[in-house]
Amino acid sequence: MSELDEFFEKVITVKWGEGKKSVDIIDQTLLPGTIKRIQIRTKEEIWEAIKKLRVRGAPAIGVSAAYGIAVVANEIKADDYQTFYKEFRADKDYLASSRPTAVNLFWALNRMDDTVKANRDKPVSEIKQILYTEAEKIRDEDVQISRNIGEIGFKLLQDLKVDGEELGILTHCNAGTLATAKYGTATAPMYIALEHGWSPKDMHVYCDETRPLLQGARLTSFELSNAGITTSVQCDNMAALLMKTGRVKIIFVGCDRVAANGDAANKIGTSALAVLAHHYGIPMYICAPSSTIDMKTATGDDIPIEMRDPEEIKSMWYKEPMAPASVDASFNPAFDVADHRLFTGIITEKGLCHAPYEKAFRDLGIQ
Repeated sequence: MSELDEFFEKVITVKWGEGKKSVDIIDQTLLPGTIKRIQIRTKEEIWEAIKKLRVRGAPAIGVSAAYGIAVVANEIKADDYQTFYKEFRADKDYLASSRPTAVNLFWALNRMDDTVKANRDKPVSEIKQILYTEAEKIRDEDVQISRNIGEIGFKLLQDLKVDGEELGILTHCNAGTLATAKYGTATAPMYIALEHGWSPKDMHVYCDETRPLLQGARLTSFELSNAGITTSVQCDNMAALLMKTGRVKIIFVGCDRVAANGDAANKIGTSALAVLAHHYGIPMYICAPSSTIDMKTATGDDIPIEMRDPEEIKSMWYKEPMAPASVDASFNPAFDVADHRLFTGIITEKGLCHAPYEKAFRDLGIQ
């Protein structure tokens, strides 16, 4: 087993618990200091894990939801289809309420729902086993999707590589293997580069810390440095000066939902990064599995933005509060929407898309 494969094995985001009675995840709220796996069994535990970001990243949320609903469905005490499906739908709707922005959550749960309906003529016991199989298919497909995105992104890296020089790459938040079943989306080009024989020292990845939950500092830098890649962490508001120095040659970011016109919702701060990239003429790519492309949402204005606990800003990561207790911090959006006119392209597992995006998506068969 290669060092890279050993690394991937160490940080498997989602897998079955013993006997498929639970979902086994890394508790990402404890990283980078503690690598701890937890078992989530009940619908309440699965909901809490998604809501509290113990598992996060749009693709990983989708895989976890699929695994989770399979585990929960297996505990439904009903032999007739109608009773089983009524309880299944209630559990599905409950899990769907955990996060509002990541479309993969709804996509995965709807796919599991479709699987139940497609097999309504079979015994409930058989449907339960089919759900396990479908959840595993969703995970396997996610691995291949990330690999395909990585291969496309790697070609972009090859076009920019200068022999004897490290290639500067900037990313925001965590769209790495911790956010997917394997490889990640925005980090996939870097991991694929290693599989193609690049030295870890051929790249220098700059990770925005990504306030206020610090996914870049805590997660992306943890991943990439453990994979041996030269990695630097910077405060989000340092990106402009870094770009001005000329060290950054390309930017990869993930996303949680893409509208039909190409507007992309990603972790808060991505829109500002897109403005800066456009100003400095640095190519910036959104790495988006086709399952995150929501053709029913016309523009980014129609994407719901999740608001989170003000204490994530004021006190969550500090020994002592960093703002007066009486000061308002209620505007705490988890995401912003990058205007499609500001970035260079959108990398899907089906191909690289350029504006006009709605036509490009449809040309790839994304409906």
